[in-house]
Amino acid sequence: MIVCGDDGLARRLASELREVYKERVTLVAPAARDTQPSLGRVPRVSVRGLLGGPGLPGAQNGDAGQAVRELRVLDAAELDEGVLASAGVAGAAALALVYEDDDTNIRAALVARRLNPRLRLVIRLYNRKLGQHLEELLDQAALVAEPGIDLRELDSSTTVLSDADTAAPALAASAVAGTSKVVQADGLLLRAVERTPPGRGQVADPGLCTLALLSATTSDPAGAEGAEGTESGEDRGPRLLPDDRAVAAATGRGIVALETVVHTDHSRPRRRSGAGALPVASLFSQRLRWSLTGMVAAVAALAVASWATTGDHPLHAAYITLLDIFAINDPAVGDPAQRQVLQILAGFVGLLLLPVLVAAALEALGAFRTATVLRRPPRGMSGHVVLLGLGKIGARVLARLRELDIPVVCVESDPQARGLALARRLRVPVVMGDVTDEGVLEAASVGRAHSLLALTSSDTTNLEAALYARAVKPDLRAVLRLYEDGFATAVYRTLRAAHPAALTRSRSVTHLAAPAFAGAMMGRRILGAIPVERRVLVFAAVEVAGHPNLEGRTIAESFRPGAWRVIALDTAAPEDRRPDLASAPGYGPPPGLGLVWKLHPGYVLRPEDRVVVAATRRGLAELLGRPGVRTPRT
Repeated sequence: MIVCGDDGLARRLASELREVYKERVTLVAPAARDTQPSLGRVPRVSVRGLLGGPGLPGAQNGDAGQAVRELRVLDAAELDEGVLASAGVAGAAALALVYEDDDTNIRAALVARRLNPRLRLVIRLYNRKLGQHLEELLDQAALVAEPGIDLRELDSSTTVLSDADTAAPALAASAVAGTSKVVQADGLLLRAVERTPPGRGQVADPGLCTLALLSATTSDPAGAEGAEGTESGEDRGPRLLPDDRAVAAATGRGIVALETVVHTDHSRPRRRSGAGALPVASLFSQRLRWSLTGMVAAVAALAVASWATTGDHPLHAAYITLLDIFAINDPAVGDPAQRQVLQILAGFVGLLLLPVLVAAALEALGAFRTATVLRRPPRGMSGHVVLLGLGKIGARVLARLRELDIPVVCVESDPQARGLALARRLRVPVVMGDVTDEGVLEAASVGRAHSLLALTSSDTTNLEAALYARAVKPDLRAVLRLYEDGFATAVYRTLRAAHPAALTRSRSVTHLAAPAFAGAMMGRRILGAIPVERRVLVFAAVEVAGHPNLEGRTIAESFRPGAWRVIALDTAAPEDRRPDLASAPGYGPPPGLGLVWKLHPGYVLRPEDRVVVAATRRGLAELLGRPGVRTPRT
C-alpha cells in the first residue's frame, strides 16, 4: 500500500493500514511537522537512497528490517513520476493520493494509472461531480491500457473520497449516540455499542447481532482494560463473533452489539399561534431601535410645545409639527416668535430623522430577505442538535443529520457560507451571528438542546462555544472539531473532569476520515472497521458466487464463530446494485434498494446474492481468498 500526502490525513491513513489491516505501507510525504500525528519510531528513507539501490528497504536483517518492510517513509516535497516509481507503484496493490491540493492528486493519479493499470486508486477530492468524472476517466484508462481487464474481479478501480464526506457520519453519530465507532451501509449508520448485562445471570440485549463478548476480567464496563492473550485464559479474554451458545453461557458478561444510529429524543417544539410569523423585532438592530425611539420622543416633545404655545387642539398641533418636520408647511412669517422657533427646531429634527429612516428601511429590507429565506428557530424548541459552522464539514454533517430525521439549529456568521444554501433547501432554522457574541447561542436554544456540534475552522472558537454552552447547560453533550491532537486530548480531559456527568468528545477530521480511506484502499467491498478492545472487526460486502463457505449454505451453516458472520442481505437485483454499499454521505439509498438485517437462519444463500459480513482480519482474508494476503494474528 502506498500513501501520498502532505498533512495529518496521510499519516493517519498509513497508521490505520499498518495497525488495523496489518498491511505493508510506504508513505510519501514531506518532512514531518510537530502538528502531524506521530507514526512512532519508523525508518525514514530518502528518495535519493531509494534510487541508489543499496538503500532499498528489506536489505537489513533483524527487527529493524522487519519494521522497514512494514512501513517506510519517503521524504518528497513534490510528487512526480520518479517518486512514484521509487515508491513501488508498479507493483503496489493500492495508492492513496490525499494531498490538500486537488491538482496534485489528479496529476499523480493520471501518472499512476499509466504506470500500473491494475492499481487500486483512492483520491482525495472535495468536488463530487468532478470526482465522478475522474473515476470514469481513470477506469476507462485502465481498460484501454490492458484490454479485457476485469476491474471488478481484480477489485482495482478508482474511488474518489472527501475527508468532509467521510468524517460526517462519525461526527453525526457522536452528536446523536456519543460514539464514532460507526459503519455506513446502504444509507444507514450502524454503531457498535458496548452493553453490560441488565442483571445477575442475564444477557444484554444483542441488538441486530452480537459482535463480541468483552473481557471477563475487566473492571471497566467498556472493556478497555480487558485482559488479552493467555495470561487469564482464552475464554476470559474478548471473543469476537461468538455463537449463540457462547453468548447464552456468558451471563453477567458485557457484549458488543450492532445497532442502528437513531435519534431517541422525540420531543418536538410546542406550537404557538404566530410561531411561524415574521418576527418584527428582528427587523431592526438594537441601536437603530434606540435611534427611532429618540426621534419619536423629539417629535412628541415638539408637538406638546406647539400645543402649549399656540393653544390649538392637540391633534392639530401634532399635525402642524409633522408638516414642519417634513418641510411641507408654509414658513411661519408673521407668526409669534415661539411659533417660528418651534418651526426651526422641527426642521432640524427632520434633518436628523431622514438618515435614520433610510437606515431603517435598508436594515429592514435586509432582515426581511434573510428572515424569509432562512427559518428562525421555533419558540420552545428542545431536544435538537445545535450545529456551529456551515463550511464544507458542517454542510456534510447537516445533510447526514437531516437524513436521520434529527432536528437541527445551525449557527453561522458568514452570509456566504456554502452550507446556507443547503440549510435553506432543507428548511433548517439558522441563527446568523458570531457564536462568541452574547445572545447568539441563546437564540439557538442551546439551553434546551440535546447536543452541541462545534465544527467551525477555529479551535478556539469551538472551545469557547462549548465552554459557554456548558455554562448554560452543564450536562449538554458537546462534540468539538479540533485539529491538533495534543490540544484535543487536553481539552477532552479537562472538560470531562470539569463536567463528569456530561458527555464530551473532541474529534479531528483527519482522525475520523482515515478509516474510510483505508477501507477504500482495501477494496470497495470493505465498509469499515470497528475496534473491540485491542482487536478489530472488519465489515465487508461480499458476492456469494464462487465462495464455497457461502454459496449453497444456510445463514446458520455459513457462520464460522471467531472468523466471520453474515449479518445482512442485499435485496437489490444484481443489475441494480451499486458498486459498494457505503453510499456517499449526504445522499440516501436509491428507492427500492435496501439491506435485510434480520435474517432467517435457514435461508439458503444463492450465487446471485450479495451479503454483508462481519469478520476478523484473518477470517476475511480466508473468506475472500485474496492472493498474497497475510493473515496476521487478530
